Amino acid sequence: MGQKINPLGFRLGTTQSHDSIWFAQPTNYSENIQEDKKIRDCIKNYIQKNIRISSGVEGIGQIKIQKRIDLIQVIIYMGFPKFLIEGKSQKIEELQTNMQKKLNCVNRKLNIAIVKVANAYKHPNIIAEFIAGQLKNRVSFRKAMKKAIELTEQAGTKGVQVQIAGRIDGKEIARVEWIREGRVPLQTIRAKIDYCCYTVRTIYGV
Repeated sequence: MGQKINPLGFRLGTTQSHDSIWFAQPTNYSENIQEDKKIRDCIKNYIQKNIRISSGVEGIGQIKIQKRIDLIQVIIYMGFPKFLIEGKSQKIEELQTNMQKKLNCVNRKLNIAIVKVANAYKHPNIIAEFIAGQLKNRVSFRKAMKKAIELTEQAGTKGVQVQIAGRIDGKEIARVEWIREGRVPLQTIRAKIDYCCYTVRTIYGV
């Protein structure tokens, strides 16, 4: 049967690059990966706690991590970085201290940079968060998908495909619904295609 591979991992080296850049010996490798996960979770939790945007989108496009012996450089790509830039220094410092406590990195510096994404709705993560917010507020799924597609088209993409699976609209039998707009050439590996999979916990299920 069809073997499914993660689209981002499949395109590494052609159109996608790694989100974490560091080198580790085999013995420390797993620790480093867990540390990356901790960093990403910490940032997401912090932003969820301290932010209430009207659309319910946190707007994290991606989090890139670069590690050296004495430094961890974290770059957060955000679609709507208003909240972090307004109260800039103290919010970022607070996030830094939180993360240093979590990682207990004694001999390493932590650097956090925030980059604004020009067209926020070109990022699949931000669109996924948007759809998730809509579904949580019990908007009908077709409306949510159409709106998401409209937003991506306005951001200037050539094509977009959205798929929602699960108990759609609270029906008892789960199903999969998808819409495609424009061209999405999945077989062409050179085509610049970005992908995101997002879990929404609604009241009727995942």
